[in-house]
Amino acid sequence: MKIFATVGNNKILKLPKTAFLCSRQVPAGVVLKCYDWAIAQREAGRCIISGFHSKIEKDVLHYLLKGDQPIIVALARGLKKRLEPELKDAMDKNRLLIVTPFDEKIKRVTSETANRRNRFMAELADEIFVAYALPGGSIEKLITDISHTGKTISPFKTG
Repeated sequence: MKIFATVGNNKILKLPKTAFLCSRQVPAGVVLKCYDWAIAQREAGRCIISGFHSKIEKDVLHYLLKGDQPIIVALARGLKKRLEPELKDAMDKNRLLIVTPFDEKIKRVTSETANRRNRFMAELADEIFVAYALPGGSIEKLITDISHTGKTISPFKTG
């Protein structure tokens, strides 16, 4: 799947990237681990790519934005017309890239576009971090599908 559109610093694509994946339904015990993980990535200066769409992903983004490392937001729809205020500062500091495999005609996130976006992120990333994959869910299926690629896939918990 190719990148259809970008906004921001395209040079970030050349950096080593870790994809953050987490099912929308996440056990309470995993939430604090995700926050600690995000803080550790921020302090290490690692580039993280995620959809930052679900509640837990937005929380992880909150912690990442407090740093100065590069961040890639992968959309499950076409590019937005306006940038959220919390992303504007990172964009102004040239540490943010927004990417999408969809054209502007795709205006709403669906489970299908989210699954395509997650596969797109996995292809772009050098390694994949799975905070939690709901048993039988789409992230578990994605991880099974890409496990043969040789990419490092690190979980807290996969089931």
